[in-house]
Amino acid sequence: MNKPLHSLQVVGIRYRGSRAAQGDERALDAYTAAQVYADVGCPVIYQEPLLSPDRRTSDEPRNLGLIGAEIAQQVAAGRAAGRAVLVSGGDCSHAVGVLAGLQQAHGPTTRIGLVWFDAHGDFNTPSTTLSGMLGGMPVAVCAGLAHPRWRELAGVQAPLPTDRILFVDVRNLDQAEEQLIRATDATIAAAAPDRPGVDLATAVADLADRCDLLYFHIDSDILDLRFVPNHGTGEPDGPNLAEVTAAIETVCASGKVAALALVSVYGAGPGAETSVASGIALLRAGLRSWARHGMA
Repeated sequence: MNKPLHSLQVVGIRYRGSRAAQGDERALDAYTAAQVYADVGCPVIYQEPLLSPDRRTSDEPRNLGLIGAEIAQQVAAGRAAGRAVLVSGGDCSHAVGVLAGLQQAHGPTTRIGLVWFDAHGDFNTPSTTLSGMLGGMPVAVCAGLAHPRWRELAGVQAPLPTDRILFVDVRNLDQAEEQLIRATDATIAAAAPDRPGVDLATAVADLADRCDLLYFHIDSDILDLRFVPNHGTGEPDGPNLAEVTAAIETVCASGKVAALALVSVYGAGPGAETSVASGIALLRAGLRSWARHGMA
């Protein structure tokens, strides 16, 4: 049964992958200045995970596991205290740490569902990827299909079954990545009624019925490129702010969201002002909808 949000744990990630986001605060300072977290209407605890530079090695999947473990610790602490957990800043590679934290707080047998708002599936493996980009693999890592050391170091105790993964508006998939997704039990839903994929409300209701809680992950590049013009992997032909806001409401209305993440808002460079404004709008929409419908 959903519960009201009586306190919020914000995990602010000032990293790109395992490296500190030099010259780009990942919009975290802008969120604080805009007082965006206050929209939840309850006490807010804010923390930022840190990875000591001397722990980094030349093995980047290992490094991602280490920063994932730091994220997991803060996510788990927030959930253990009965708080809603908001992850802001960072990028999609940090999703592995969020899943680990939820499992640590609730146990590996808890039925966790993943709702993935992104222009990309991030479901590549070393054998399907065209670029070798690790940021294109975290959902596959969560599902137990790639980089087990990354997953284990982050603290994921059980891979995420693919029938608990709901992709939304993944409009740019590598061919082999799409074939892999289609070969699993994952679902691809539409972010708006006139977009490709199954009906979002139906897909969310089905997932929520089968899960104890949901991890709701939003990469800002789900938006059309004009709303996030400096995004490193921005894509055209995407939904607008109103459409994504309505889709956020659909997910939060399930009452099953335990952790919400908004990642990959680029806070520096040409177009940053537009991207940060979009990030603030998405965060406000998510927090207000979450507070309205409650959490798992």
